[in-house]
Amino acid sequence: MSPHLWLRSGTAAVLTLLFCSACSSALKVEKVVSDGMLYTVAEVNPATDRLQLHWLNPTTEQPYRTFAQVGERLSKEGQRLLFATNSGIYAPGLRPLGLHVEDGRTLVNVNNARSGGNFALLPNGVFWIKGTQAGVTETQRYQRLNLQPTYASQSGPLLVANGRLHPAFNKGSTSFKLRSGVGVCEDGRVRFAVSAGPVNFYSFAVFFRDRLKCPDALYLDGSISAYATPETSTQLADFAGIWTVSR
Repeated sequence: MSPHLWLRSGTAAVLTLLFCSACSSALKVEKVVSDGMLYTVAEVNPATDRLQLHWLNPTTEQPYRTFAQVGERLSKEGQRLLFATNSGIYAPGLRPLGLHVEDGRTLVNVNNARSGGNFALLPNGVFWIKGTQAGVTETQRYQRLNLQPTYASQSGPLLVANGRLHPAFNKGSTSFKLRSGVGVCEDGRVRFAVSAGPVNFYSFAVFFRDRLKCPDALYLDGSISAYATPETSTQLADFAGIWTVSR
């Protein structure tokens, strides 16, 4: 887990970690402080950035497990890893618990479970990429739309849907954990966020809606969540699905 970092409540600061606009990628990774918590936020433009989802290494047919292993694969394909983070909640054996789509192929089907931890705290949802478009869509609606995305990952709960917080979230909740999520924001960009310390669902969802201006956002995972850039990696546990930006 990333070290806990507590900063004075109400402080607002943005420290740029990485910005690549001279090439085809417009990726920006920043440190953002909001309501006393430090977050790492990756801003991705789906129209220009190479955003992909990975699970199984085609050579070994086994999960990649680490950001480094995915980076090695991308390097063999002539790509350089700029950012990586884990995707949704997964089951034993490093198998995605919900929908997982890569290169238009559905490797794991939609999971309609109504019980079983955060994943089944309904409504849950799907983060998807189709061409240059991205979305976060409630699971049942996603199935009705038949979107046929290029990449997609299901997780839960939804943090924000059409600007509204998940109905089960409580401002006074004492369930504090390191959390990661992804939002599709008012400017059409995708923003991944990983907290540096423990936050409850309510505060995390408010961060996406009010600070990042994302009317739709999805929880990805909790205490094991991590990210990587060319300069650093906070990964301490193996992952199933991994989102990457490369060029």
